Amino acid sequence: MTQTRTERDSMGEVHVPADAYYGAQTQRAIDNFPVSGWRLPPAMISAMGRVKLACGIANRDLGKLTGSGKNPLTDKQVTSLLTACQEIVDGGLGDQFPVDVFQTGSGTSSNMNINEVLSNRAIEIDGGDRLDESKPIHPNDHVNMGQSTNDTFPTAIHVATAVQIDKHLIPTLRRMHASLLEKAEAWDKIIKIGRTHLMDATPLRLGQEFGGFARQLELSIQRAERARDAVLELPVGGTAVGSGINTHPEFGSRVAAHLAEQTGIQFIEAVNHFEGNANRDGLVEAHGQLKCIAQTLLGLANNIRWLGSGPRCGYYEVKLPTRQPGSSIMPGKVNPVLCESLMQLSARVIGNDGCMTVSGGCGGNFQLNIMMPVMAHTILESIALLDGGVNAFVEFCLDGMEPNEEACNAAVEQSLSMCTSLNPLIGYEQASALAKEAFKTGQTIRELCEQKNLLPAEQLNEALDPWKMTEPQA
Repeated sequence: MTQTRTERDSMGEVHVPADAYYGAQTQRAIDNFPVSGWRLPPAMISAMGRVKLACGIANRDLGKLTGSGKNPLTDKQVTSLLTACQEIVDGGLGDQFPVDVFQTGSGTSSNMNINEVLSNRAIEIDGGDRLDESKPIHPNDHVNMGQSTNDTFPTAIHVATAVQIDKHLIPTLRRMHASLLEKAEAWDKIIKIGRTHLMDATPLRLGQEFGGFARQLELSIQRAERARDAVLELPVGGTAVGSGINTHPEFGSRVAAHLAEQTGIQFIEAVNHFEGNANRDGLVEAHGQLKCIAQTLLGLANNIRWLGSGPRCGYYEVKLPTRQPGSSIMPGKVNPVLCESLMQLSARVIGNDGCMTVSGGCGGNFQLNIMMPVMAHTILESIALLDGGVNAFVEFCLDGMEPNEEACNAAVEQSLSMCTSLNPLIGYEQASALAKEAFKTGQTIRELCEQKNLLPAEQLNEALDPWKMTEPQA
């Protein structure tokens, strides 16, 4: 059996694993919420440590931690506390945050989890006994000074979201954009047939098609930037209900400034703390932008999947890299697995948006939203999925993709929509009849026009020049 120690909180005694850095309140949450086995993501734990670090620096600079309150700390103890916070920021003690995502809706269990871990770790760094019941660096009085779960937990969600978007997702989307743009430029001389409604349409260049994809990613980058900017206002400083009870008037602005300095992201104090505490509209807005990015990626991956279909009985206008055997029964079959992976994770992100919307709308009552842990887990999952999925798609599919110029060219002359450029010369009705006859006889538009001697050869060749069809003509 696991050895335990006895911890105490305001409700009495609790048995905690002997070597755990957390204490009684964390253990109660472990016991109360054996729900999913999902924990808050490491990015959220790191952000909670970052917020506690900024709060500790603000309280130090305001003279609160070493002041005349209950059990003031020494400068050395303050340094130990800040060192412990930095360890959490850097990913330390990651196994000490076992509370299930589906917990108290404010995140109080997780806030107390980190308060207890930081208290005990700071005592240890300071040379004391972290199991001492007196807690010379106290989880509530010192680690949580000037704070409530109600303002610091949503602050940590905002910080985690903005950091993950800014440092990970945006660079990844830029990588994909660069790869698509490179192909758009390299493949600009390759003419192929367009398709609308999955049916043959007029010609375009493969580079133009991929230029459209590249523009989609350019817009996705802008959406990711808007997602980041939607969570720049931080609730910290509002404490329990937004009034700022038990905290210094400058606390919120100082914490926001420290967080901005730490991350290079322009965080600011909430303009209105009652709004900042009560509502998670910024998170819902941010995830809405992520959903739009996901549907862009879903459509793009599906288009590339179709363009690579074949190799003999599909379009096969681009050659996708061979990554793995595609069938347990059909030898030699290779599937567009990276496209399928990106499509699946995009679907997950789109589904996650429903969770965010319901949590933001139904979870916010009066002065507090009570569905924040699942919002934190959901939005960070979406960011991680988009980041990881796009990186894999670029590395293992997009970068190695090649054009099949022969297949692109072969379909152009066969398209019945070649007759579109004849509209100004022979009229829509006659061109339409020409297309129907060509389809019935199996001839190309050019062959039928030559047979009927509809236009002089030079004029016909100019009208049916596929390259000219890819650009406006005066």
